Amino acid sequence: MTDSPLEKRPSPNEKPAVRPAAEADVRASDADRDRVADILREALAEGRLDADEHSERLDAVYAAKTLGQLEPLVRDLPQPGGRTAPRPAPAFDVAPHGDEGAADNAVAIFSGATRRGSWRIGRKTNAFACFGGVDIDLTQAVFTQREIVINATAVFGGVDIRVPENVTLRGRGTGIFGGFDVRSHDSPDPDAPVVVVKGLALFGGVSARPKRGKRLKNLHKGHGHGH
Repeated sequence: MTDSPLEKRPSPNEKPAVRPAAEADVRASDADRDRVADILREALAEGRLDADEHSERLDAVYAAKTLGQLEPLVRDLPQPGGRTAPRPAPAFDVAPHGDEGAADNAVAIFSGATRRGSWRIGRKTNAFACFGGVDIDLTQAVFTQREIVINATAVFGGVDIRVPENVTLRGRGTGIFGGFDVRSHDSPDPDAPVVVVKGLALFGGVSARPKRGKRLKNLHKGHGHGH
């Protein structure tokens, strides 16, 4: 039996159609993770989650690769716009419009770079050390965002980060023939900022830790000066 001449035969050079990925399989962006982290912080502040549950879910947020891995973490929590109580005023200043995406860069190549004292830290900071060292001290910094991200890369060099002991510290990075040492720490105050350190240590070292005796003051007034 021969095929009907009206039947469309696939061309030998015709490529099969690419099926769009299901929404759950779409790769999560940093903005997606930040949105889920905001919902978790609200749930902690409202007493819907205890500190242990919040810490466990927040770790899962920053380990999530797809939207499908993020959705279950807030499935049992109210979404923005669905709450009955008015949202409290933010504890920290909001960066001027257009500045949220701007990043501060600290680069040390065969040299050193330092960020310390009473300086305003924005949403993102990029630290790169190659045969040199970057020293970032947030103990007297003015936090302009509830959550900040430090992208730290050390290649035959080192990046050292110190934070006030009453902020939350999170890390997700890799050490290859080097060390990525971020001491995760939970602040007892749900309104305290969250510092997330990400990056890579290649034949070098990235370290972040709370500095004992240094605390961020006036958490509820938007001022970030330490003792």
